[in-house]
Amino acid sequence: MKSIKAKKIIDTVADLCVKANCVLRQDLLRKLKSVYNQEKNIRAKKALGAIIENARIARKEKLAICQDTGLPIVFVELGQEVRITGDFKKAVLRGIELGYKRGNFRESIIRDPLQRGKPAYKGAIVHIDITRGSKLKLTVLPKGFGCENKSQLKMFNPTAPLKEIKDFIVNAVKSSGADACPPYILGVGIGGSADYAGFLAKVALLKNINAKRTAFERDLEREIGKLHIGPMGFGGKVTCLAIKIESYPTHIAGLPVALNLSCHALRSASATL
Repeated sequence: MKSIKAKKIIDTVADLCVKANCVLRQDLLRKLKSVYNQEKNIRAKKALGAIIENARIARKEKLAICQDTGLPIVFVELGQEVRITGDFKKAVLRGIELGYKRGNFRESIIRDPLQRGKPAYKGAIVHIDITRGSKLKLTVLPKGFGCENKSQLKMFNPTAPLKEIKDFIVNAVKSSGADACPPYILGVGIGGSADYAGFLAKVALLKNINAKRTAFERDLEREIGKLHIGPMGFGGKVTCLAIKIESYPTHIAGLPVALNLSCHALRSASATL
């Protein structure tokens, strides 16, 4: 049995908050540089160049990549042979608070969604998955709401053809236009229940965007490319940097499909204890 103290969790989560918000993921940075080199549209190329330069400065100066440092989403893979000494969830939330204070990030979380009130650093969404082994993996995904607000869910008939699902995803991007800061990364969740499809769509955003794509993902990327929205709405080749799909068994009478859209500043950081 491996023992991990709550203090270690607090410190690790705090570090991940700073890293996720200030250091753009390497898979995403490689993709941005690749599409920059291929882009011919002058305005789109300038926009991509500004995005890449912004990431460089943020990392060097330890500044937030985006002023919207998001609602922190924490994914936990907790080995069943790990023993936590202390209150685990309180430790995670305390780590979020300390990390956001340490990074001087914007206070964006309100406790009452209806009454609103003064924003603070307190609050996060925590997903816990019990796994085999004696390791604890923590991943922090700060999700900005310029793109989170473009999320969509549709409960398809189980007989829906693939084209109908594809049209739903493409039209969701079309309706978003340039509002959520393209080029986009799309997380798609298919199956489960309505809530679980939304969770799967978030999980999909954690995948390496340069990993091998399925035929359906490639087809969707081509169709979205035809929209010619482009980086920050300036046109050009790239509206979508990647599409990642996660699926799960579902009921015979259902076919939930959720789309979670991310702006070009897809941020996450992980650590294993």
